Amino acid sequence: MPLLPLTPSEGRAWPEGCRRVGHQGDAAASIAAMAPWLDQDVLPDVLLVLAATRTAEQEGISAAGATAAARRTTAVADAELLLKGPSVAPRWPLPMLPAGVSPALLSHAVVARLGLQPQVAAVGLMCQPDFDHVRLESPDLGPAECLSSGAAMPLERVNYLWRQGEQLGAGLQRPLVLAECVPGGTTTAQAVLTALGFEVGDLISGSARQPPHRLKSALVAQGLQRAGLIRGCGAEAVLAAVGDPFQVVAAGLLVGAVQSQQPVLLGGGSQMLAVLALALHALPKTAGASLLRQVLVGTTAWLADEGASDGGISPLDRLVDSIGARFGASLAVFASGVHFHASAHQALRDYELGHVKEGVGAGGLLLLAQLKGVSRRGLVDDCDQAMDQLLGRPVTSIS
Repeated sequence: MPLLPLTPSEGRAWPEGCRRVGHQGDAAASIAAMAPWLDQDVLPDVLLVLAATRTAEQEGISAAGATAAARRTTAVADAELLLKGPSVAPRWPLPMLPAGVSPALLSHAVVARLGLQPQVAAVGLMCQPDFDHVRLESPDLGPAECLSSGAAMPLERVNYLWRQGEQLGAGLQRPLVLAECVPGGTTTAQAVLTALGFEVGDLISGSARQPPHRLKSALVAQGLQRAGLIRGCGAEAVLAAVGDPFQVVAAGLLVGAVQSQQPVLLGGGSQMLAVLALALHALPKTAGASLLRQVLVGTTAWLADEGASDGGISPLDRLVDSIGARFGASLAVFASGVHFHASAHQALRDYELGHVKEGVGAGGLLLLAQLKGVSRRGLVDDCDQAMDQLLGRPVTSIS
């Protein structure tokens, strides 16, 4: 099993420019979680889960599309870009962003570089993909209700999707990179974490350059008040009250992965930490400890460093430490070392200004590429070339 040597960073062994997110817990255990991803002979599966919540229709809640109508097709457009690449005329044009470009472009650059074959699963979308995808439930069920209702999904639906996720996790035969695209998903992440007893109102970011913390917190408070959840209730009850379909599938998948014992790389920030917390809440302590040895969370530097204090501690650091402390364990969370200061394209340099931060598994896939030995410069060049293709392709409108 050939392993690439990691480049020491500040005396620690991880790829160039990467950093561990969170300042508590066992750093050695976190580094050990990287080991399965170093094998050059093993290519992981990649699963992108698309989902929707009517929370995204709240004005000002998300920048993943300029309007509520645009956000209804964001997930499908991002998936199409990931699968087909930037040189193909899209059936689903990317929604307009205030600045920057979809992180799906970054994810595509990585899967093309590594020769990965991503799959897409759809659950609760408002429009159905016309490309190959895994259907986890009837498309007639549509999105989850806005979390402010306190009744996001019927419990029967949650139980069904949880079982679907468990089956996926138990059936894994190779390491899995799990990605998501859920407009409004950072708000449902805040909601489920709050329902689990975490104080996270100032720790959750979002797609906007200036996340609407006050709006998010108001929606969460309204939803939890209406739900009337019992203290210590199960993960399924929390999800039924204020969750979204992706969270159900992903948390179930993590629980199932304890059986398959396959490594899982969660690509994202607070949304992935929320589903990890849900899975740990649902599992016995010994099974939870086993899961944490299997899971690596990979995110971007733009998200990991956002809002960092003078001491270098960011809200995401604090969130990771809070979840680790609750479950008495170390979470293996790392940020990729990729930056776009030297990119040829303003849309990519906009990441450095906070206009875009994470999504579609970008952070996890960039970290994976670095673990496989791809240099930061090589990844920036790949993304620049993808932007060249995106700007040069014809654009078609959906009809």
